[in-house]
Amino acid sequence: MNELLPDLRQLRAFVAVADEGSFTLAAKKLFLTQSAISHSMRALEDSLECKLLERLGKKTTLTEEGDVFLRRCRRVLGELEMAGRELDGLKRWGQSRIRIGAPHSLCQFLLPTVLREFRDCFPRCEPSIEAGDTGSLMDRLADHELDLVLGLKHHSGVASTSRLLFRDQMALVVPPVHPWAETGVPDKKEVENVQFIIYARASETHRLVERHFESLGVRLRAPLVLGDMEAIKEMSKIGMGVGIVAPWVAKRELDEGTLVAIPAGAEPIERDWSIYWNTDRPLSLIEETFAGISGMVGENLAKLGS
Repeated sequence: MNELLPDLRQLRAFVAVADEGSFTLAAKKLFLTQSAISHSMRALEDSLECKLLERLGKKTTLTEEGDVFLRRCRRVLGELEMAGRELDGLKRWGQSRIRIGAPHSLCQFLLPTVLREFRDCFPRCEPSIEAGDTGSLMDRLADHELDLVLGLKHHSGVASTSRLLFRDQMALVVPPVHPWAETGVPDKKEVENVQFIIYARASETHRLVERHFESLGVRLRAPLVLGDMEAIKEMSKIGMGVGIVAPWVAKRELDEGTLVAIPAGAEPIERDWSIYWNTDRPLSLIEETFAGISGMVGENLAKLGS
């Protein structure tokens, strides 16, 4: 192999061609001309003394050597990007940005406390928060539009690294006049006929609740599905059904006595909350700090249901 190493422009151009499958689209992505991309790829292949790309009509694909080289390129570029971010943070004493995605419930009940503690550590950092369901947030993470995603354990096709933050349990919430509030347990004979109120159908929480009752062999009547936790609590308070929420979501109502939480059954409905980031880089100091604070605050919230 030639001792002359590829330069960063060639590596970025190669990754762009591999991602886009086209010299034309890669050129548009990098704001270069197609001839500049072609020249760069010829120079790169000459430097490495092997063929990296094959053109099949309008489509450009990787050779076996190109596939191996691409994995190394991603790692190198990822490390360089992370190094630049960390050096920039050191130079400006924590002045940076952090883009976070989280479901609405965490945005309302967890992140305010997390952000208050985080600002004490990095007062010049500028966090931005995007609320949404975990699936759509993971897609934005894959597109590098978010740095971190907080959400339930998720089985998506998005390649990511994750770390468990905390684990909580769902509970049934009813008004104090409800018969189950007095006994403290759900009546097994009535469960199949009860109108349960469950969070959004497309959510991981909804799927967990369904799997829980299926595992018990219970065939539920069609639940009332709402996309807002506040609405679930209000409907439960007026007796429109039995809400299924985490106790930390209903802390105010439980403290006031307008709702009573009872276990969902002998087997709890447990949820794992994790933090996700792209596999092509490690967490920075700022992100590690944010993850640590989120875990501590989340564990305190989860204790409300234990």
